[in-house]
Amino acid sequence: MNRFFNSTKNFLKDKLLIEKIPQWFQVSDEQIAEILETIREKLPTTEAILIGKTQSGKSSIVRGLTGVSAEIVGQGFRPHTKHTNQYTYPNDDLPLLIFTDTVGLGDVQQNTDSIIQELSDKLQEAKHQARVIILTVKINDFATETLAKVAKELRELSPKVPCILVVTCLHEIYPSPTQDHPPYPPDFEDINRAFNHLKEDFQGLYDDAILIDFTLEEDGYTPVFYGLEALRDTIAQQLPEAESVAIHQLLEGETTHKIGNLYRDVARRYIWAFSVAAATLAAVPLPFATMPVLTALQVSQVTLLGKLYGQILSPSQAGGVVSAIAGGFLAQSIGRELIKFIPGFGSIIAASWAGAYTWALGEGACVYFGDLMGGKKPNPDKIQAVMQEAFKQAQNRFKRT
Repeated sequence: MNRFFNSTKNFLKDKLLIEKIPQWFQVSDEQIAEILETIREKLPTTEAILIGKTQSGKSSIVRGLTGVSAEIVGQGFRPHTKHTNQYTYPNDDLPLLIFTDTVGLGDVQQNTDSIIQELSDKLQEAKHQARVIILTVKINDFATETLAKVAKELRELSPKVPCILVVTCLHEIYPSPTQDHPPYPPDFEDINRAFNHLKEDFQGLYDDAILIDFTLEEDGYTPVFYGLEALRDTIAQQLPEAESVAIHQLLEGETTHKIGNLYRDVARRYIWAFSVAAATLAAVPLPFATMPVLTALQVSQVTLLGKLYGQILSPSQAGGVVSAIAGGFLAQSIGRELIKFIPGFGSIIAASWAGAYTWALGEGACVYFGDLMGGKKPNPDKIQAVMQEAFKQAQNRFKRT
C-alpha cells in the first residue's frame, strides 16, 4: 500500500510539474525589465577603473579577465564620459565586471585635471558595486609623474577604494636570448630593479603591486596571460567576499583547450559568466520566484548569443527560443530529480542546479543558432542531447566551486 501511495504521489507530482513548465516561461517584456533591474542590484558586480597611458596593457587586462578576443574588447568599449570609456561583461543587463578606461592619459593635449575630476566624481557616486583601481605601467616606462599625480589625488579623495599597481610588458626587457616566459614570478635582475623603482615612484599610493605580461598568441609567448592567476588573486583579496568569489568563478570557467568552432569558443565565455550569475542569484533571496528570474537572465543570454551568430532577437523572440529549448529539457529532467523545489513548485532552486541549467541552455542555444547559421532546421533531439551532457559537466563544476 505504501509503495502504491508513493508511486502515485510521485506520478502526480511529476505530472503537475510538467504541466507547470510552460507557465515558467510566460514572462512579459515588462516583467523581464523589472526582474533584470532587481537582479542588477543583487549581482556581485565589480567595477575596475583602469588608469594608465595608451599601450600600457589596459585592454589586455580586460581580455585576460573576460577571455574574449581583442577585437570584441575593442568593439565593446563605449563612451562613458568625456575622458572615459566603459566595457560591461557579459552585457549591460547583467554586469559582473565593469571596466572603466581612462582615455589619453599622458597625452599632451589631454587635460589631466579634467580626468582627475571625472574619476573623483565617479568614485563619489553611491553605487552598490565594489570598486578597485588598477594602475597600469609598462616595466620600462619611468615617466610616471602624470599617473602618480592622478593616483595621489584619487587616494586622498577616496582612500577606501583599493588600488593595485600592475606593471606590464615584461618581455620588453627580458635578457637576451630569452625566448619565453620564465616560471612565475620572473626573477631577472633588470625586471626586479625596474619593478622596485616603479614601486618607489608610487609609494603610499597602492595596496598591492604585481607583475604581468599579457600578449597576443602571434607574439609567441606562453602562457599568453602570464601572471593571470596572480592578478585574479590580488584583485579578489581587495574585494568583498561575494565579488571575490565571482571573480574566482569567472576565471575557473576559462577554457583551457582550443575549440574548433570559433563561435562556440566565444559563446562559452559568455555562457560561463551568465551561469555564474545564475548560481549567485539562486542563493540570494529575491522578490520573485526563481524560475522567472532565471528566464529573464536567459532571455538576456540568448539575445547576446543570437547576436553572436547573426540573429537579432527581441526579448519576446528570445523568450520563445528559451521556452522551445528549455521546456523539453526540464520535462526530461524532472524524472531524474534534477530540480530542487523547496517548498512547492519552482520557488527556490539549488545554486549549483541554476548555474548548470543556465550553462546547458547556453550550449543548447549555440546548437540552435549554429543550425540556423548553416541553413538547417534545428534538431530538437540533438539540442536535448547536448544540453543533458552539458548539464552533467556543469553541475560537477559548480559543486566543486
